Amino acid sequence: MIPPRKTRTIHVRDLPIGGSAPIAVQSMAATQTKNLEATARQLQLIHAAGADIIRVAVDSKEDVAALAKLRAGTNARLSVDLQENYRLAELVAPHVDKVRYNPGHLHHHEKHKSIEEKVAYLVDVAVKNACAIRIGINAGSIAPEYDARFPDDHVSAIVACAIDHCALVDKLGFSDYLVSIKDSDPRLVVEANTRFAAERPDVPIHLGVTEAGMPPEGIIKTRIAFEQLLSRGIGDTLRVSLTLPFDDKGREIAVGRELVKDIEEGRFRSVPPNFFDGLNIISCPSCSRVENDRFIELAEDVKRLTAYAKQHKLTIAVMGCRVNGPGETDDADLGLWCGPNFVNLKRGEAELGAYRYDEILPRLREELDKLVAARG
Repeated sequence: MIPPRKTRTIHVRDLPIGGSAPIAVQSMAATQTKNLEATARQLQLIHAAGADIIRVAVDSKEDVAALAKLRAGTNARLSVDLQENYRLAELVAPHVDKVRYNPGHLHHHEKHKSIEEKVAYLVDVAVKNACAIRIGINAGSIAPEYDARFPDDHVSAIVACAIDHCALVDKLGFSDYLVSIKDSDPRLVVEANTRFAAERPDVPIHLGVTEAGMPPEGIIKTRIAFEQLLSRGIGDTLRVSLTLPFDDKGREIAVGRELVKDIEEGRFRSVPPNFFDGLNIISCPSCSRVENDRFIELAEDVKRLTAYAKQHKLTIAVMGCRVNGPGETDDADLGLWCGPNFVNLKRGEAELGAYRYDEILPRLREELDKLVAARG
């Protein structure tokens, strides 16, 4: 049930992606990279689960030093997520097989340089270190110029950004790249990737529903997107992003392979017409950016606490870090994003304050009660 794909084939070290190559399944370490023991265990668990690629995030030179040591201890194919500091690329590229940059974060540093100059730097680093590149567009962190051009149309903004960055990389003569366009809403993921694939059928695509949340809802959201896209021949590699305890991260690989197998063999699952009608909890899968290990416990507590409002059409976003948290909670009715010692609470785009972990749940309940009461 997966038709032949039209994309070109690229390579992440010895792994072909795109064209007639098997669909690659990957995951991401959920621990802080600088925590060597915990992250080494993550790499071991995810690699043992059969991951084709494992992504690790770096946000500081301390993370870079840790990554070098982690590289020495594993033969897994590694991808690095540059986060907001693209200048770390030249330090981490010698230790990885793929570099992921987010166009929405390139404006944070060296504002005197153009986006074209920054992309040229990243491509030069990739060439010198035989790395592939992922252009990773995220609906929660749209580059400012595209947000300005399409203020009320996220899909057009992220698709235009993807197409433009492909053109920048093409102009530099680099072809070992792929694109990801992600959102927490599987319907937007389907629309955006379908539109991008129609414009650039040659570019391999990495599929994912970001912040899909906890099982089983997170798996259902991901399945919705993957069934719609893979059955159209769209998607060359994928990740299932689930909020899971650290020792269970290998489950992302098992679920990813199960979804691909089901779609290949025509086993599709119907989605109830009211699936999106009630309470929608968005939560990120955790990564090295999360500064407090209680985040996963918090996400689970939020799910339990808010069960009484499950019939109300509300969105609650629980995010683990300062990188994606502020922007990716803007569209939620209530949003939480975590720092090392506090959880920031928002109602829409309005900041309500920062609370200790032992204070946040009663405060969240208070705001949720207000929203429920207002909606009758």
